[in-house]
Amino acid sequence: MSIIEIENLTYTYPGGKKPSIDDISLKVNKGEFVLITGPSGCGKTTLCRCFNGLIPNFYQGELKGEITVKGLKTSSKQTYELAKYVGLVFQNPENQLFALSIEKDVAFGLENLGVNRKDIRKRVDWALKQVGIYDLRERSPHEVSGGQQQRVAIASVLAMRPELIVLDEPTSFLDPLSAEKIFKVIHELNTKLGITVVLVEHRLDLTARYSDRIIIMDKGKICQDGKPRKILISEETRLLGVGIPKATLLYHMLTKDGCNLDNSIPLSSEELASFLKESLETHD
Repeated sequence: MSIIEIENLTYTYPGGKKPSIDDISLKVNKGEFVLITGPSGCGKTTLCRCFNGLIPNFYQGELKGEITVKGLKTSSKQTYELAKYVGLVFQNPENQLFALSIEKDVAFGLENLGVNRKDIRKRVDWALKQVGIYDLRERSPHEVSGGQQQRVAIASVLAMRPELIVLDEPTSFLDPLSAEKIFKVIHELNTKLGITVVLVEHRLDLTARYSDRIIIMDKGKICQDGKPRKILISEETRLLGVGIPKATLLYHMLTKDGCNLDNSIPLSSEELASFLKESLETHD
């Protein structure tokens, strides 16, 4: 069952000469982990802003086509109504953090929805435990590390119990180790809680292994859409300048040079090491 349905969506920012997203049609199924990538300026962030009604409720401009989320037309719903179903995590977590303590930040959305105090307490504690920062709940969000701030932002969204979480390059300010920890948290939310995830990200080395599907955008359009192993091995993807995982590139080079690897295409160094080990054992 589709949780997002987009038909012929085109959007141009005020004063823009060209559309930022151009005639996009797309469906995302409930429970999917969808990874969106592509060159800078290709329309990824603009598309994310459409999912929770920031476009057209906050950003003006010209919007054509139709987008429905959880059966609701975003063009006729306010952002606060869509927030019950869609959680958006921004690129910079500090843009979402403003309270004096982490637990107050996480509780903010629930208070605005009028959730009773007892339920707020339960949901805040649950969300903090899900992302592994319950012990930091009384700390100021501006006194913790960047990775911990990102977990606070995710917990703030998670406490609302949305069915869909959209994350716009949530680890762009983090080192690879901290980023990997965040991606593991997101993956667990998807697999254990069944939350639909739409992740915009360039670091495919860290994220491709978790995705069910990869969408590649360029110049406001969707160029590629399919299973990660098929998309990342294609010549078209390479020519678009997408950061293909190094393990996938190495696998492609080895097979081109005549190395007989019978396994499926690796998306991570761990998978490639396992495939090479199996291949060596087979030929011994």
